[in-house]
Amino acid sequence: MTIQQWSMIAVFIATFVGLLKYQRAPERVFSVTILVCLALTFVSVDDILANAVNPGLVTLILLVICSFSFERTSILRRLSNSVFNGSKIKSMVRLFIGTAFASALMSNTAVVATLINSVKNNKLINAGKLLLPLSYAAILGGTLTLVGTSTNLIVNSLLLKQGAASFNFFDFTTIGLVALLFCLLIVILRARTLPNLSQGELSTQDYLLEAEVIPDSKLINKSIEENGLRNLDALFLVEIVRHGRLISPVTPEESLQAGDKLIFSGEISKVLTLQQFDGLTLFAEQDDLLRDNLTEVLIKTDSAIAGKTLKKAGFRARFDAAVVAVRREGCALSGKLGDIVLQSGDFLVLAVGQDFASRTNLSKNFYILSGHQAINMLSGWRDQGTIWGFMLAISVSVLSPIPLLSCLFIYVAALIFSGALTVNEIKRRFPLEIWMIVLGALTLATGVENTGLATMIADSIEQLLDGRSVYLAFIAIFILTLLMTELITNSAAAALTFPIAYNIALGLGVNPIPFVMAVAFAASGSFISPYGYQTNVMVYNAGNYKLTDFVKFGLPVSIVYSVTVMLMIPLVFPF
Repeated sequence: MTIQQWSMIAVFIATFVGLLKYQRAPERVFSVTILVCLALTFVSVDDILANAVNPGLVTLILLVICSFSFERTSILRRLSNSVFNGSKIKSMVRLFIGTAFASALMSNTAVVATLINSVKNNKLINAGKLLLPLSYAAILGGTLTLVGTSTNLIVNSLLLKQGAASFNFFDFTTIGLVALLFCLLIVILRARTLPNLSQGELSTQDYLLEAEVIPDSKLINKSIEENGLRNLDALFLVEIVRHGRLISPVTPEESLQAGDKLIFSGEISKVLTLQQFDGLTLFAEQDDLLRDNLTEVLIKTDSAIAGKTLKKAGFRARFDAAVVAVRREGCALSGKLGDIVLQSGDFLVLAVGQDFASRTNLSKNFYILSGHQAINMLSGWRDQGTIWGFMLAISVSVLSPIPLLSCLFIYVAALIFSGALTVNEIKRRFPLEIWMIVLGALTLATGVENTGLATMIADSIEQLLDGRSVYLAFIAIFILTLLMTELITNSAAAALTFPIAYNIALGLGVNPIPFVMAVAFAASGSFISPYGYQTNVMVYNAGNYKLTDFVKFGLPVSIVYSVTVMLMIPLVFPF
């Protein structure tokens, strides 16, 4: 092996380690990978520019842009309103099948975010039995089509980079459909084993609220018990922040001082109870926003405020809203609200101003779960045109020689012309993170080829597995990708394992498509970890599940999914 090849291996390993360490910023890791490959002359500027406009990557970007308008249509609302009626079994089947097929055509995070409140508020089936299966149905639905999940499109981009033909729209459908049916059967049969959560627990538990003792308060120098703060209805005093020092647990004898920040957890609807105490001001009240009409939102994955505190994010000025409470599952929240670093998947309760609903940056940062809805929801002919226009674009690409990329260009142009999508919204919400991840993956693959490492891997695999079963190599690739998608993001897992899988297939002298499909399906198969897929994070928070719930419930689903896919792929795409 040459020094270049050893260096390329080092870059590959460093990228993987970087993705493990900085799981919330994979785009930064891949950006560094691009620069290192360029600095070490593994790739040229022309290579990077060619990868940046890879047809598969451009198709992925256009689909994300289309979703900006599609999320604002009435289709998900209509699905949400029609799910719960009739028997329990029919309602469950209707929910899961509807979620799966909706996720096959649009963002599954948008689908789950829209349905969460309907599931939580339904009176027919306990929501604890539905929220986790809802996420699994969305994941499985994404595997049904080329556009169902970003993972499929990333793999397609990498395949095009190799000079192969693009996947067709329904190439994933047969395998995905069989996996969906078997896995949903397991999900429905085992749903009763999930914890039975009360409506109160689902909607109010573990929110964090903050109130401050003002200097002239009558509460000062009196104990918690004397002030009547110990046994509040549905609110619990968790801790006190005093001069930067945390007091927890709070004893009944603890005396209050001016400037104390009192941190409560409990039911948000009882927040106004705290206003009855003399000299106790709420966090949102300081911004003169606190009122009865509270709004609950979920922070999106690509939100501009993720990774920032409320102060650094300029939350009040940016959204005309103040945070009343924060909830996050899997990590205990502590301290002042203003010092908490927000994360994607966090639930916020906001006290909103008059301009909140008209702010154009809401859809970039939040899924609005209850309360005020953004006024930019589509209606009338724009609503219908956006839905049927997307269906038409997909149908034309499937039934005619016109490629999907061309159909999407025309569709996006029509959205802009009709006013259903604005140039400002595209600029504001352009998926730069996804673009950098895929560009980094393409650049990494180019470096592997340019250094001769791809050929060396192919030759070594051919010698190593000479006379042995190709199916063993296929299983190894599937399991490797499945493990990686639980450790790092599904997109990053697909990006890293694709070059390995493709070159193993070349080394064995077999059709590489089964190996490529193994990467695509395994990268989407996150059923055990609440952090492996965004929809899992969302229901983890919404349903107050524990990590053990995911492991116990998800392990059989993961096994059935893996076995089904590994049996189906060689049948549909022979070696």
